[in-house]
Amino acid sequence: MGESGGGGGTNWFHFMLHVIRGRWFSVFASFLIMAGAGATYLFGTYSKDIKASLGYDQSTLNLLGFFKDLGANVGVPSGLLGEITPTWFVLLVGSGMNFAGYLMIWLAVTGKIPKPAVWHMCAYICIGANSQNFANTGALVTCVKNFPESRGNMIGLLKGFTGLSGAILTQVYLAVYGNDSKSLILLIGWLPAAISVIFVYTIRIIPVVQHTSHEAKVFYHFLYASIVLALFLMVMTILEKVMSFPREAYAASATGCIVLLFVPLAIAIREELAIWNLKKQPPSEVTVEKPAEIEPKKEPLPPPDEPKGSTKSCFLTICDKPPRGEDYTILQALLSIDMLILFVATFGGLGSSLTAIDNLGQIGESLGYPTKTIKSFVSLVSIWNYFGRVFAGFVSEGLLAKYKMPRPLMLTLVLVLSCIGLLLIAFPFPGSVYVASVIIGFSFGAQLPLIFAIISELFGLKYYSTLFNCGQLASPLGSYILNVKVTGRLYDHQAVKELAKKGMNRSDVKELICIGVKCYRLPFIILACVTCFGALVSFILVIRTREFYRSDIYKKFRENAEESSSSS
Repeated sequence: MGESGGGGGTNWFHFMLHVIRGRWFSVFASFLIMAGAGATYLFGTYSKDIKASLGYDQSTLNLLGFFKDLGANVGVPSGLLGEITPTWFVLLVGSGMNFAGYLMIWLAVTGKIPKPAVWHMCAYICIGANSQNFANTGALVTCVKNFPESRGNMIGLLKGFTGLSGAILTQVYLAVYGNDSKSLILLIGWLPAAISVIFVYTIRIIPVVQHTSHEAKVFYHFLYASIVLALFLMVMTILEKVMSFPREAYAASATGCIVLLFVPLAIAIREELAIWNLKKQPPSEVTVEKPAEIEPKKEPLPPPDEPKGSTKSCFLTICDKPPRGEDYTILQALLSIDMLILFVATFGGLGSSLTAIDNLGQIGESLGYPTKTIKSFVSLVSIWNYFGRVFAGFVSEGLLAKYKMPRPLMLTLVLVLSCIGLLLIAFPFPGSVYVASVIIGFSFGAQLPLIFAIISELFGLKYYSTLFNCGQLASPLGSYILNVKVTGRLYDHQAVKELAKKGMNRSDVKELICIGVKCYRLPFIILACVTCFGALVSFILVIRTREFYRSDIYKKFRENAEESSSSS
């Protein structure tokens, strides 16, 4: 690379091609795609525009919110598509869905098309929200397959960037459009789609190389860069709430955010440069001694081949499951006891956490907190959601590598921590909601990376595109039952009782509001019990998998890496 003239220019061109085709640049591109894949977290910012522009009542808006959550969590179609098509096609389909869904919402809100039917709006937001699963499948699954021995770190980082997505997009929107929240809908339609299109060919399965301790250090450098970005976003979010920012200040904030977002690119180029220089070095002469001849061990003859046409159907192999860690078929995994345990734990853990987060505004209102304080609760949940994601990924990976600690045990501890946060809301004291927001945000963020990593370890990576999307199906189901059927009804029941004490009934008030510590006491006691049950169920998985995690679960990936490096 030190040559001058045309040769130097050619070397630079080849080096840039090497960077763009490399594993580390693929990681950086995945960070950017995941940083745009959290548009669903911004629904609360623009939902009031939908309500006002289209004349919806609160129940209709809640229906839109349900379809948004449904689209965001039903990722099986993207997973199945990822099994039969290349990564670039999955990302292109996702970008098209993202642009189409949010563009139609923006056209409706701005009155550029006739007022659509409610079911049309539900379809638009479901399609737009579902696009993030295509980004997940394209970026997350590919990175896990490219770095199988660092999957905990990889998943934690990628989901961490998704957690910061809402704050990143908010900074960009404030700088470009000011406080026009209708334009935010347009931004989350075109920007994530454009990012996927730009990097569509750089994210692909790359032959695995042998894992080294240096690789772990690189992931920690990515972690430090993302922590600085998270702290910057937290500071700017707080300042924007307590100060009046001019347009120039928003532009400076967005510029700083983008600069920090591109710090991982410098890390990726540094690593690709080291690999480039290593490849340029002439091979050193190595004397290899011929080993003594060893008499080959006689292996028993394999059974005779089965006649053609006797291949077992996938339905007949459901009960004929391979050992843990090997590649399960989709049906073998979905119908296994381990997956059932994960489903129950996810139902209780994620369902309860989502219910708590969705009700934070009303919780603050019922306990007499001012509006500005209630907004700070939401900010705390968002930031600690990020810290939970990266903590779960890196700490569980470190404990697994050093102490052979089963990853399901970390999930159990996170669910126990979530119980504490829920009980702080059930039995509040001054300032308890601040602590509860931190605990619930952290535990909610920690659960998904752990569940995704556990699924990849127990059932293999062959059908991971579908299986990890199936793993989060319990989340919307838990949210619907625990939020709508349990918490919502008990809250309304308590509000009616409070009205009866004042000699009023439901028809006397337009909006049913409950004030007092009893409004959420019983619902959150139930949520804590459900989460505690999820923790107990996940501990059963700890017992079932303890021998598996004591073994060398990444041995086959090292062997594959050694074979590919020796053959290259």
